[in-house]
Amino acid sequence: MASMSLLTRKLRPLSKTLNPKSITTYSFLSQQPQLASDQPPPSPTTTPLPPNPATGSPLYNQNWRNPNPNLSSTSPSLVPLGFSQPTSEIEALSRTLDGDAIMNVFADWMTSQRWGEMKQLFEFWIRSLDKEGKPNKPDVSLYNHYLRANLMMGASAAELLDLVAQMEDYRIEANTASFNLVLKALYEARESEAAVKLIDRMILTGKESKGALPDDESYHLVVRLLLSQRQIDDALKYIDLTLKSGYMLSVQAFTDCVRSCVDTGRLDTLVSIIERCKKMDQNKALCPPWNLCNYIMDVAINTDNSELAYYGLEFMAKWIARGEIARPPVLLSVDEGLVVNALTTAGRNYNSKLLDGTWAILKRSLRQKKVPSPESYLAKIFAYSSFGNLQKAFSTLHEFEISYKDSPKATEEEMFSPFTSLYPLVVACSKNGFASLDNVYYQLENLSRADPPYKSVAALNCVILGCANIWDVDRAYQTFSAMESAFGLTPDIHSYNALLCAFGKLQKRDEAVKVFEHLVSLGVKPNAKSYALLIDAHLIKRDLQAALSTINDMVVAGFEPTKEILKKVRRRCVREMDYESDDKVDSFAKEFKIRMGIL
Repeated sequence: MASMSLLTRKLRPLSKTLNPKSITTYSFLSQQPQLASDQPPPSPTTTPLPPNPATGSPLYNQNWRNPNPNLSSTSPSLVPLGFSQPTSEIEALSRTLDGDAIMNVFADWMTSQRWGEMKQLFEFWIRSLDKEGKPNKPDVSLYNHYLRANLMMGASAAELLDLVAQMEDYRIEANTASFNLVLKALYEARESEAAVKLIDRMILTGKESKGALPDDESYHLVVRLLLSQRQIDDALKYIDLTLKSGYMLSVQAFTDCVRSCVDTGRLDTLVSIIERCKKMDQNKALCPPWNLCNYIMDVAINTDNSELAYYGLEFMAKWIARGEIARPPVLLSVDEGLVVNALTTAGRNYNSKLLDGTWAILKRSLRQKKVPSPESYLAKIFAYSSFGNLQKAFSTLHEFEISYKDSPKATEEEMFSPFTSLYPLVVACSKNGFASLDNVYYQLENLSRADPPYKSVAALNCVILGCANIWDVDRAYQTFSAMESAFGLTPDIHSYNALLCAFGKLQKRDEAVKVFEHLVSLGVKPNAKSYALLIDAHLIKRDLQAALSTINDMVVAGFEPTKEILKKVRRRCVREMDYESDDKVDSFAKEFKIRMGIL
């Protein structure tokens, strides 16, 4: 930590003015008055008078009788970096350049990365005299070029701090660019503690000298250094100062911040930083890489953070837009499984903004070449049902039916089942009892007379099952009857199952059996749910023989009884102490390899 000691020991306040110091202690360079010796007067071609000591140049402490001495290995260097012997060309060039000219030379040499020659030229130049016979005095910009040359040649942070401290000898105040070069060396050396102390000193000094305040590059270096060493609290402090100062947060620093916050679970802090960046014109375009956006989405969904999930999708939308205008275009798409998870997250957190944004990015990803998957539609219906927005939920159901109207019958039955996929909509319809159910029914009735009319068996099935959920068999039966009389629709298997459920819940087993027999007589094929509901109706009446007979019919029809059905029957057998029926249940379990376990 040599840099740390130099930072505290050698970096003096910038506002402090010092008298010129002697660079060497050799006696032949002493500036004490000397007695004149008997020498002939100088000829017109001899060296001019020495510079005025009032100029304050460190060069005054050298032998003015030979202002351009030949440097040798025994004479000390002005800058303690051990330069190699300068070439005669550079020595001659240094005598012909003024401040502006040497800046132009440095600009040319920087493009060709002639860092070593820049160092030598600067050292020679500051030992030369200008046209007026005064020592060359660099300004802060020229000195910063010299600092950069040292940095590019591999100078350590301690050596750069020495050079910055020597700027006071030339009455130059180090500015932000000077300190940034030191910060770069500290960044390369991974000395975070020294970097923090230096930037804090810059902030403190900048209160008196605005030219030394940290800029966006200063904060960029410190933030990235701290984040690379997992010092997240300190890094967030300087990110906050960056945004408060109105500076642009670099893409690299923003990406590192996002990754660190996600890895450490500081999601709310990350949301706050993103929101602050979005409010600033210079930072609102920041966007982490595509793969990191996917990682953000995964973490946000797993932790149910809907705000972060929304910003993750927003970043992905920016990448999609950039890819579309690129040449050649890069067509990026969001994984539809991720979209389904985001929609369900929106539903759980009642976040309509996330719902709308997710659906918009899904549409953009599909590019009108295919329709969203059934899972996407069902997730959207679930979200609107959670919000209580029944109008948009049924509108999504209508769009869903249009998109998959030509699907195979078996697939269609599963997609539009009110007992499984559409059950969230059923719950939303019956949330406020008969009031909400009647409201939905009347709206569907009005839509059936609209132009074009909207008639949906799936929507009415949700109303029938909703009536069953509130134990209102009369409304369920009336809605079932209205499907043909008022809407001109033919009930499907889900319609009969919903009516079966309504009768079974109120222990109307005989009516449930009649409904089952009626649908069979019409040529409607019962499904596994039909048999399960009929078995429940028999069990409510404690009719084990009828329940077992229905299970047998179910097997003959090609369906397998579930573990849940067999456990219900066994539970009733135990309560009724009907061990013979219990043995039949065991035989079904063995036949279908179902492990019953204990009750």
